[in-house]
Amino acid sequence: MKPSPKTRGRTDAGPTPTPAAARARYAARATVLKALAHPVRLMFVDHLAAGERCVCELRNLAGLDLSTVSKHLTVLKNAGLIQDEKRGQWVYYRLCCPCLGNFFTCIENILKRQATTKLKGLASK
Repeated sequence: MKPSPKTRGRTDAGPTPTPAAARARYAARATVLKALAHPVRLMFVDHLAAGERCVCELRNLAGLDLSTVSKHLTVLKNAGLIQDEKRGQWVYYRLCCPCLGNFFTCIENILKRQATTKLKGLASK
């Protein structure tokens, strides 16, 4: 069944939100997307999609100092994307929503389509 123009892109089929409620919802979505809008944070989310990781592993993965890694992880945590748990001297992180893997699949599809379009454009010259 094809979505109607009124429900396309919405995650619920409920009543149309007020303009103020819609703006608040888009602002909340933007907060999540801003948290993902950094290569290091995308790398962390991608690796956390495979399972829980210690902050030491994420530090080694990024090749950054611990304070910089912690700042990136705080951004992700404040956006509600990851959770942490302290065990002894180390902190372990995991994704709150495993569906982020689907988001990366979507992004990869967009990148492939862009590359294909670019190649077709070059071939036609």
